[in-house]
Amino acid sequence: MRQNLVLSADIGTSSLRVLVFDAQGQMLPGIRAQLSYEPQTTPDGGAFLDADWLMQQTLQAMNSVIEQLGANASRIAAVSICTLWHSILGVDKNGNAITPFLLWADSRCVNEANELKQRMDEKAYHARTGCFLHTNFLPAKLLWFKRNFPETAKQVFRWLSFGEYLHLKLLGTTACSISMASGTGLFNHETNNWDDETLEAIGIVRDQLSPIVNFEPLQISRPSSLVPRPLFSALWFPALGDGACSNIGSGAVKPDVAALMVGTTSVMRVMTTDANVKPAFGLWHYRADRNRHLIGGAQSNGGVVFQWLMETMNLPEDWESQIANMRPDEHGLTILPFLLSERAPEWDASVPSAIIGIRLHHNPLHLLRAFMEAVALRMALIHELVKQTVTKVQSIIATGGALVRSRLWTQIFADVLGQPITLCLEPEASARGAALMALEAMGILKDIADLPVQVGETLEPNLKHHEIYRSALQRQQKLYNLAKHTISQNNGS
Repeated sequence: MRQNLVLSADIGTSSLRVLVFDAQGQMLPGIRAQLSYEPQTTPDGGAFLDADWLMQQTLQAMNSVIEQLGANASRIAAVSICTLWHSILGVDKNGNAITPFLLWADSRCVNEANELKQRMDEKAYHARTGCFLHTNFLPAKLLWFKRNFPETAKQVFRWLSFGEYLHLKLLGTTACSISMASGTGLFNHETNNWDDETLEAIGIVRDQLSPIVNFEPLQISRPSSLVPRPLFSALWFPALGDGACSNIGSGAVKPDVAALMVGTTSVMRVMTTDANVKPAFGLWHYRADRNRHLIGGAQSNGGVVFQWLMETMNLPEDWESQIANMRPDEHGLTILPFLLSERAPEWDASVPSAIIGIRLHHNPLHLLRAFMEAVALRMALIHELVKQTVTKVQSIIATGGALVRSRLWTQIFADVLGQPITLCLEPEASARGAALMALEAMGILKDIADLPVQVGETLEPNLKHHEIYRSALQRQQKLYNLAKHTISQNNGS
């Protein structure tokens, strides 16, 4: 047992980290490699990375960790990877990337998303795929790329997630896990395969996508000399979606516990093994593996809103203590916090960010508190749909740096949602989740749900504050409907 270590790589939108976990799912202290980066962006909504650069950085991080392990590197039994959902790149027949790695946040395909809404029955599409005809997902992205770069698109032999590309380059093989496939908008939950109706709508054939596999060791055909030597004898597993791994790593693996994550974005997810689960329209349906279903909703706007305010406003160092003294909603502002467009639960990327009610007496602290509350109010709509779909939800566990660092924001979420929130203190939940999945697949762990999770305090909701926030949510919804109606009229004129 003590010989089994898992090297786990968590590759995200703006950072990657490589860590090592032991057979009990504990992270080895002092062993890590981490890199932060910024996606390339364009004024028209583009967001992408260079796949080869990202692969080089991932390999450097793996080699760094192996060097840190020294002789213990021989104990690595498996390599497990989690990476960002809803992102894609194209390779030619030689397996070389010929497109940028288009990220989930790339919104240049808004016209294609709206067109698909007109051509397809979105509710039937959602019932099959668990996704939406939105810029977030791959149907609109692929249709946009084919139209705007037709010559390059003709040369694409296969469309891959980054994890698949990494495995293709290092191992000579590629396969798409059920987990990664479920976040594409191209996957059919009933057949556990690619959705033919969607592929036909965007002009993609199955051969242009990897075969879908469950979470099991990859069959290695042509290992590259780039593979770090201690990893030649390790089992390599197909990449998993980072959101699924975050739930697993934070202990939110049963239907009575929802995970609330606020990082750059914000999301609520609950995991269930109920194969008949039918998410309410407005929630997505992803997978961790064949049997573990993930129901939830995500906002593009979370910590990014806070970061924007911190960089834009002249805020004092004691900002948190000052806004903590404010009463809930005392600023009287109504805000749509869509700096990166709206996702769940309406999935309308055309609705803009907006502020109503601002007056001369308002200062940056009022705006900060109002935006923090606005993000939580949008999450209340997701929370209500989650409870309707998975009725066993009784508690919430919070992950992500934004909540762990700000007790105040966590309390605002508890008050808005009207449920206790327990802080998860696992420092690397997604990487830990990927490692736990590998340990379970190898038979080292019987069930990932059996392992304890490091948690901190539980913040109880103030029910009087909850009632105030219910009224604030009604105001926010009126503003949302007004903004949506105005945009619709303008587009029609």
